Amino acid sequence: MSAQVTTAPAEPVSVAIDPHVHSQASYDGHEPVELLLEQAADVGLDGIVITDHDEIGASLRAAEIAPDYGLLGIPGVEVSTAAGHLLAIGVEERPAPGRPLDETVETVRDLGGVAVVPHPFQRTRHGVPKRHLRDCDAIEVFNSWVFTGYRNRRAKRFAREHDYPGVAASDAHSAGYIGRAYTELAVDDAASKADLDGDRVVEAIREGEAEIRGRRQPIHRSARHYLAGAGRKVGWAVRPHVPGL
Repeated sequence: MSAQVTTAPAEPVSVAIDPHVHSQASYDGHEPVELLLEQAADVGLDGIVITDHDEIGASLRAAEIAPDYGLLGIPGVEVSTAAGHLLAIGVEERPAPGRPLDETVETVRDLGGVAVVPHPFQRTRHGVPKRHLRDCDAIEVFNSWVFTGYRNRRAKRFAREHDYPGVAASDAHSAGYIGRAYTELAVDDAASKADLDGDRVVEAIREGEAEIRGRRQPIHRSARHYLAGAGRKVGWAVRPHVPGL
């Protein structure tokens, strides 16, 4: 009689994603998506999500060419809702800006994406205030651009108390800061990273199988970043429209 062979369950596949990155299509971004993808590959990430402010064209291009850099392609956008900013990750259309947060969250879900609240409670960065944060798919509990660890700790505590998955992100506006903070996801039912696509990663974010990795920017860099970004925002608002951005 032959012995019965038992096959152990496959281990989850781990992927490292920076889900909040800005290109030159954002008023406060600096560099083209090609350079951002090259940097992501160089620092060992498996993917990034370009989340420009109310602009999705560059992100769609980045997702399309990401496999050329050995990366997963995941499109997204940072939407300006009536309550504050919202990351729409895994969408191929930009939700209309200026709408109520709950309506925008539903639109993101209808488009097959996940709705992630970035840098919550930080009003100087258009973070969603606590009184409006009632429904989303995940919360950014570690953002590398916060001045101190207090805001990150508060976001992490809120996510834990309300049972929201947490993600970490660099919120990079130039290539050198990509991956300073990132989210490590465990994806089940995959033999290897080669079996994964952006949809599987988006689902893993929704399910909350994540580890938070990274560190904050030095305070002097954060201060300089905010001041420069405020000036560029004014210029961006009155810019001529550039097709494709």
